[in-house]
Amino acid sequence: MAEMQMRTEGPVRTRREGGILEVTLDRPKANAIDLATSRVMGLVFRDFRDDETLRVAILRAEGDKFFCPGWDLKAAAGGDAVDGDYGVGGFGGLQELPNLNKPVIAAVNGICCGGGLELALSADLILASDNATFALPEIRSGTVADAASIKLPKRIPYHVAMDLLLTGRWFDAEEALRWGLVKEITSPDELLAKTWELARLLESGPPLVYAAIKEVVREAEAMRFQDALNRITKRQMPTVDRLYGSEDVLEGQRAFAEKRDPVWTGR
Repeated sequence: MAEMQMRTEGPVRTRREGGILEVTLDRPKANAIDLATSRVMGLVFRDFRDDETLRVAILRAEGDKFFCPGWDLKAAAGGDAVDGDYGVGGFGGLQELPNLNKPVIAAVNGICCGGGLELALSADLILASDNATFALPEIRSGTVADAASIKLPKRIPYHVAMDLLLTGRWFDAEEALRWGLVKEITSPDELLAKTWELARLLESGPPLVYAAIKEVVREAEAMRFQDALNRITKRQMPTVDRLYGSEDVLEGQRAFAEKRDPVWTGR
């Protein structure tokens, strides 16, 4: 097993094993995020993005009662402005981080609501414990769940998304699984192990292909199908161009012909 490295940055802890970075939000009592915490998370995920030796990130929270309830209202009452400086990645370090072309897995336990749910939705894959509960309760405080209002109707049926946004009701992990918001449900005791198992699977995969997938999905969202396809086939997306000119493409072809597992280098 690769050497484990650990680091603490105030309310944000990290540990690294090989190409996997685990990021833990640890801000008692409920893991709510204030401006300072958001800025630290942004720096952590920016460094993850820019470190070519890192391939997969896990986002989790300390404890089994709260994943994250979102914005810290107590900090807001103390002077944190809701339109303040969230840092390089926007709220929670992920929502607006540009060019993040590596897989991120969220491991959700306990209460995940408001901005906490929007943070989880910023990951590529979500695993949830069977005690996870979700909601977008902003409607009850007279505000809008901005990121969720953009993302949810594109990911789940429109009328389901509108139900969750307009009522602010709570829903459990089983319903989240039914609508495809989460990949898998586990017991709280198994959540982290299952998440690391998935992370190791992704770590063993082709990083240049992952990067191309993420850029294509992100850029194609606002494009017509043919326009997006033309940009891919003409190698007009940086990650696609890098992939098709890489050693990994040749390695994949050789490995297939030789009936062996490929050895990906990211070059």
